[in-house]
Amino acid sequence: MNQAIPMQKRRIAPWGWPLVALRLLSMLALLVVSVPLYYLAAPFAKRNPVPRRFLQAIGAVAGLRVRTRGQRPARRTFFLSNHVTWLDILAIAGETGSAFVAHDGLAQIGPLRWLCRLNDTVFVARHDRSSVANQIDQIRTALADTGALTIFPEGTCSDGTATLPFKSSLLSALADDDNSEVVPVQPIWLDYGRETRAIAWVGEEPGLDNALVILARWRAVDLTMHFLPPLPPKDRADRKRMALAAREAIETAAGRMRRADS
Repeated sequence: MNQAIPMQKRRIAPWGWPLVALRLLSMLALLVVSVPLYYLAAPFAKRNPVPRRFLQAIGAVAGLRVRTRGQRPARRTFFLSNHVTWLDILAIAGETGSAFVAHDGLAQIGPLRWLCRLNDTVFVARHDRSSVANQIDQIRTALADTGALTIFPEGTCSDGTATLPFKSSLLSALADDDNSEVVPVQPIWLDYGRETRAIAWVGEEPGLDNALVILARWRAVDLTMHFLPPLPPKDRADRKRMALAAREAIETAAGRMRRADS
């Protein structure tokens, strides 16, 4: 999902289409190989390792190059991250093995829903306040089952130049709960540097158009993933404080980097 801001359609140069085709064929080949491996590994692993490697490989095929900075996460961690583009999911999953909380709109697309389910995605209806309690239960169950879970609290993609306000309702799964005492809550800042505006999925741009623009790039997409310190107990007293503290941590890290580059 993206911000409802008008945006001029970006065009792909003729020499970009052969690269798009090559990358799509490579992704299809990865899928054909990975699906049987997933079902072969399923009986032997509580957390199937195939989706993580598959998403990491898809990112590499798309031209994504990831560097990590900061404190490496514990195996069981709840991540709160800014959101710029669909590449975010490939990067976080590839580096951490995390599952995700996603908007239920994705569940309406059959093949995409199936792929997301293979990575234990939790689908939530953000605008259905009557089902928030049930969604919180789903998140708690998913966190217990998968070990690592990521939510994009902005609820949409930003252009990367600023962090949108964090929505806090689903963070009740951790606040004021016994689970919150043992599972770290760790902010992640995804920094695409000078390429942010070129790859960000914002405005009214359809997701497919954004994907094609990125796949047509001959230049790699460099991403620095900053694992910021986990939130201290004082910032986990309630969901609103948790959301505010995570957003402030990401904005502070981004501001520090901008000052260093200026």
